[in-house]
Amino acid sequence: MGRLQGKVALVTGAAQGIGAAVGRLFAQEGAVVYLTDVQASPREAAPAGVEYRRLDVADETAWKSVVSDIVAKHGRLELLVNNAGIVEHYGQIDATTTEAWHRVISVNQTGTFFGMREVVPVMKKNGGGSIVNFSSIWGSAGAGGAAPYQAAKGAVRTLTKNGAISYAKDNIRVNSVHPGIIWTPLIQGQSEEMNAGIIAVTPMGRSGTPEEIAYGVLYLASDESSFVTGLELNIDGGYLAQ
Repeated sequence: MGRLQGKVALVTGAAQGIGAAVGRLFAQEGAVVYLTDVQASPREAAPAGVEYRRLDVADETAWKSVVSDIVAKHGRLELLVNNAGIVEHYGQIDATTTEAWHRVISVNQTGTFFGMREVVPVMKKNGGGSIVNFSSIWGSAGAGGAAPYQAAKGAVRTLTKNGAISYAKDNIRVNSVHPGIIWTPLIQGQSEEMNAGIIAVTPMGRSGTPEEIAYGVLYLASDESSFVTGLELNIDGGYLAQ
């Protein structure tokens, strides 16, 4: 306990699933936690003392408002977890509309950029921090379909490395997490056939849990990973080892 004692953290996409699990674990480890999501209210109960704010990550004005409110109250923000993401469109490139493309890119890729751009100056001013960006196994390996999602998650992977190099001397660490199939509401909303197919090619032969992802994020957020930046942390049951 206490691995994040006193640190101020902002977690996106935290109304449920992985983001909610990260928020719970961060709070248990002593962080001051702000959970955010485009949903008006959380779908999973947040721990006592954890604040919840509505945030559309594709809206740069909303980012400025939330971050400025946190800094005004605490004077700092050491941890950012860019977890918010959507799939929505499962088609191949030639079946992807321009609208679907921009929608998925705006949340997964541009939302991550907005978050980093907003918190980096705060972290610089306060001597450093840790940013954890969510990519995916599909940000590192190809799959048939979900073209906008794959493009966005691949971009998050390399944007993370850009941030790691750009801000290393500012003591700002930037790492990415690459989950495999994790049993969340997003995955539960996919077809049974799709989920079974992914599990079938996952060496461990099962889906993961939000808590298994949260512990990886905790490591990257904590001072235990103080010499780690630019890392791709695969939490995928062996999927990307093949």
